[in-house]
Amino acid sequence: MNVRRSNRAMIDHHCHAVVGRDLDPDEFEGMISESFAPAPLGTSHWDKPVGLAIRRWCAPVLDLPKFAEGGDYVARRLELGAAEVNRRFLKQSGITAYVVDTGNRPGLLCTYDELGAAADMPAFEVVRMEAVAEEVMRAGCDAKGYADAFEAAVEASLHDRVVGLKTIVAYRSTLRIDPTAPSRADIEAAASRWLADIEATGEVRIGDEVLERHILWFGADLARQKGLPIQFHIGLGDADVEMHACDPSHLTAYFRAVEPWGVPMTLLHCYPFHREAGMIAENFPNIYFDVGFVQNWAGPSYRNVMREALEMAPFTKQLFSTDAFGLSELFYLGAMRFKNSLDSVLDHWIELDECSPDYAEQIKTWVSGQNAERIYRLAPAAN
Repeated sequence: MNVRRSNRAMIDHHCHAVVGRDLDPDEFEGMISESFAPAPLGTSHWDKPVGLAIRRWCAPVLDLPKFAEGGDYVARRLELGAAEVNRRFLKQSGITAYVVDTGNRPGLLCTYDELGAAADMPAFEVVRMEAVAEEVMRAGCDAKGYADAFEAAVEASLHDRVVGLKTIVAYRSTLRIDPTAPSRADIEAAASRWLADIEATGEVRIGDEVLERHILWFGADLARQKGLPIQFHIGLGDADVEMHACDPSHLTAYFRAVEPWGVPMTLLHCYPFHREAGMIAENFPNIYFDVGFVQNWAGPSYRNVMREALEMAPFTKQLFSTDAFGLSELFYLGAMRFKNSLDSVLDHWIELDECSPDYAEQIKTWVSGQNAERIYRLAPAAN
């Protein structure tokens, strides 16, 4: 499998940062699992499609033979050191700009600007609104003042490198929610319930449906004012996500209600609902989607996901992402598999005389970066 290189922009519109320190074998295995638990006794997290992909494609970047054993791989990582490992994978990924969700375990990962410095490429921030809400509660807030405090905190977070907002409503109350905006009284009552939960459990984790509806509607209004897109977690995720309730079609009534505002809304990774996401992107002019994350985790079947993603949606509505978290390998592997799967599908279309070579190149340009440049209002080629 040969990676084709080009000068087109390649904007990873949804990713996280990397761990900047060395990882021991157990820590590394934890980073290639979506489970919160160790592998069952007598087994390893290496023994899954993503582990095989790292051994095949990432090992040579560290000067190891392809299919190196997991123990040898981690030992080589430790020998080189985290900074060199991260530099190699980020440099060789071909990614020209990073749009980074900074709200997921920021204490574990480097900052978005440190990621950009390691890659020697521009990096931008996306504000995760649930993380802001939780910080407001940690700082001390009563139920009556919660809505105003949250809204002020989100607005205050919008510095000049912020290019979007994000919601993880899928994780917190699922996507099967009332699509209407809550009243101020409803928000105050929900904030009171949340404060009671915090006092009882000691855990600050937003999850009330009313508070999530507030995030959706306030976020859309703020995005309309500021010219920002909103990202939505869709589909697969960690062990605490209810997969069946993360189908984006559950948000159809909400998308219809906010459509007149023209706020770009991006559906992230989407698998196994990428076909549904493509249909929604066809139906609503402000909806975009990607198939990031899954291409790293799907093994040799990753090309099938891209083939299905291109079945219905306009070519100007699909985006590139890796959803890489923690490991720089996932940026390299995600970019490589994105390029190869897109090439594979479009080459097949050309062979069938269903697409011209010139138009195939235009599709690649749109999906690789030009669509992201447009909706995140980045300079061409992210320079």
